[in-house]
Amino acid sequence: MLELIDIKKRYGSKEVLHGISIKFENGIYGLIGPNGSGKSTIMNIMSDVLDMSSGKILYNGTDIKELDDRYREKIGFLPQNVGYYPNFTAKKTIEYFGYLRGVNKKELDSNVEQVLRDVNLYENRNDKVKSFSGGMKQRLGIAITCVANPEIIIFDEPTVGLDPEERARFKNLIRKLSKTKTIVLSTHILSDVEEVADYIILIKEGCLTKFEKIGGKDNE
Repeated sequence: MLELIDIKKRYGSKEVLHGISIKFENGIYGLIGPNGSGKSTIMNIMSDVLDMSSGKILYNGTDIKELDDRYREKIGFLPQNVGYYPNFTAKKTIEYFGYLRGVNKKELDSNVEQVLRDVNLYENRNDKVKSFSGGMKQRLGIAITCVANPEIIIFDEPTVGLDPEERARFKNLIRKLSKTKTIVLSTHILSDVEEVADYIILIKEGCLTKFEKIGGKDNE
């Protein structure tokens, strides 16, 4: 279980997150809110990419600052902008990121093949990234996020650039993954949230204004 406790973030004298507290278990959490509400800040803090100003995050009861790299090994994070090596093939790109994530060689080959199939890029595995469309790059990013089989997966606008068929494929993928993983999904496409999320998290002006199980039952 992942628990955010009274998370605050300040830039100078301006506080952009005002004491966010949320408990996450296995399932899909739809993170929604207006632009500038603090969604990306929360995701970056959860991913240990950005330091919080105060508060703490517990993973299975232990402060993530104590866990350090052991926590980051549990995280898969897809930000809005991912940098790629344009002359790498899709397969080599995923292998490279898997290697950086510490996936051993025995598992890496099978993991790479599996995520390529999951995002419908297996037939393009030997094509260079520079030949990919925006939607294909987005699918490649999803594959990279999942290659190390993380326990917590955080997606920031993952369906941008995907056509309806690929959006449906992505929804099916995260439904399958959510049986054993915590998935946080931020998107402006509310229909995506409504179709797949188990919980809705609404952030406005850096405040948690709703945390609700789909169907109206509050998640206490």
